Amino acid sequence: MADTPGFIAIETGEEDGLPLAIAWSLPDGRIKQTLIQPDDSWIEEDTNVSGAYSIEELESLGVSPLDVIRELETDHFSATLYTSDNGEDEAALARLFDTYGLDPFIELAPAHVLYEHLGSGEWHRLRGDTFSDRGLEPMRAEHEVEVMLAVHQRLSEGED
Repeated sequence: MADTPGFIAIETGEEDGLPLAIAWSLPDGRIKQTLIQPDDSWIEEDTNVSGAYSIEELESLGVSPLDVIRELETDHFSATLYTSDNGEDEAALARLFDTYGLDPFIELAPAHVLYEHLGSGEWHRLRGDTFSDRGLEPMRAEHEVEVMLAVHQRLSEGED
């Protein structure tokens, strides 16, 4: 069996795109996920993360953006990772790397391009159905990756 493609999702604050949590898959289908400590340069006095986490939770339970980058590099250096194509992942990833003046070492692509026989709209419908079937929350990083893995497995089994 071929390795599973790498999937990634970054949960962001609703107003400012502040990276809050990140999750990605490994070739064996396992998922890594963590909260992200906000860098001091990201926080202003009136910053409100407007998400499921408080600044205090992120600072105490999250890992530094640099540690996130290092772990991602260990798992996916020079790889293409696939996203749900919500438009926020690329900006959030750029923010992580820009904080340290680094160029991203991964490329992002929409997950639907993995399935030549399927249009973007059909892939998004399957994604939505899978969220509903599993009782998961869209926009939660670990849930996004879990759903992309499930859709991939479903579509891959159909090709055999």
